[in-house]
Order: sequence, then C-alpha cells, then structure tokens
Amino acid sequence: MGVAAKIAPSMLSSDFANLASEAERMLKCGADWLHMDIMDGHFVPNLTLGAPVIQSLRKHTKAYLDCHLMVTNPLDYVEPMGKAGASGFTFHVEVSKDNWQELVQRIKSKGMTPGVALKPGTPIEEVYPLIEGENHVEMVLVMTVEPGFGGQKFMPEMMEKVRTLRQRYPSLAIEVDGGLGPSTIDMAASAGANCIVAGSSVFGAPEPATVISLLRSSVEGVQQKS
Repeated sequence: MGVAAKIAPSMLSSDFANLASEAERMLKCGADWLHMDIMDGHFVPNLTLGAPVIQSLRKHTKAYLDCHLMVTNPLDYVEPMGKAGASGFTFHVEVSKDNWQELVQRIKSKGMTPGVALKPGTPIEEVYPLIEGENHVEMVLVMTVEPGFGGQKFMPEMMEKVRTLRQRYPSLAIEVDGGLGPSTIDMAASAGANCIVAGSSVFGAPEPATVISLLRSSVEGVQQKS
C-alpha cells in the first residue's frame, strides 16, 4: 500500500439514495478510494451502513472500498464484509487489544487489507504492536475527530500522532479522517499523512474535483520535498 497519496471521499457525506452514481461521480472527480463508514450504534452512537450496502455498491463499482469499522466486535464483520466485496478493513485498537492477531489473519484470509484506527484519546503507542507484529496491519487511521458523526471540527493536536508514526515507520500508509479540507490539509500532509478522508469539504464543494486535486497536491508537494 505504501505512502502514495490516496484521496478517499467519505460516502457518509454523499446522497445515500443515489450511492452508485455518487460513487461514480467521486471517481470521475479524481478520487482514489471510496471511504465507507460502518457504525454499529454501540461503539459509536450513530448507526450507518453495513455489509448489504457494501455488497450493493460493489455491483456498480470496481473502486477500492476503504471500510472503517467503528464497531464493538469487528471479528463478527470480517466474513460478511469480505463476501460483500470490501477492499480495506480498518478496525479500532480500542476493541481489539486481545485478539488483533486473529483479526488481522482473518481479514487477510478474506482478501482484504487490514488497517487499525485509533480515537483521539488513545495514545499512539497502542498501535505499535499491530504494526510491528508478525500478522501486522498495513495502514493506521488517525482519527482527527471523535468517531461517529460527520462534519466535526479538525483537531490539530492529533497531527503529533501522525508525525510520530511517520518518523517511526517511513513506509507505512497513514490515513487521517475528520475535518479534512482545503484549510486543514497542509497540516495533515506536512505531518506525514498520505491517505486523506474528506467528507463535507468534497461533497459540499461546488467543484469536488478541484478540492480532490488540492488535497492530492498538498500530500504530493510534501513528499517531493522530503
């Protein structure tokens, strides 16, 4: 997966009644991935889409479906998400401290790319074993807002986590999610994030393609300097 720039519009901000056409629109605007928020109403208070919606969307697109599972029991989701056609399966470290090795193994066995996410209050050190272990994840998602709802304000203090990760793991895919847009992208890119999730800043823009291009330019500009 590596450190190439990946721009992933968050489909949570799309028009759910037209998910297939919204996905196609984002890809035409230059998106690399489609970010899918899976919430169980338990780990986070909100309830969103699940495997049946991923399966429906998969029939209409070949895009990389970057699935972020904000769920209490991620193991229960591995098989259905694999069958549905999820590309990436990112689970939360807060609920997986005891069984992450089995979880990562199962995710890989279903042909998905494993990633780990952490909430703003979780110390970055908690993900180190998952990056360095034998069955390791291939991406770390640093939440720059509290997970569960779109449209929240970016937390710049989370960039220290990104910076620490990038220094320690130069070739790791590092994703950021929450409040990313033209006014915050430079902070995230300069800290070392290469996978950018953006919801309302893309879907709410008159020209989504312009925003996606700006996000990519910021990431690539930093990479060219380093």
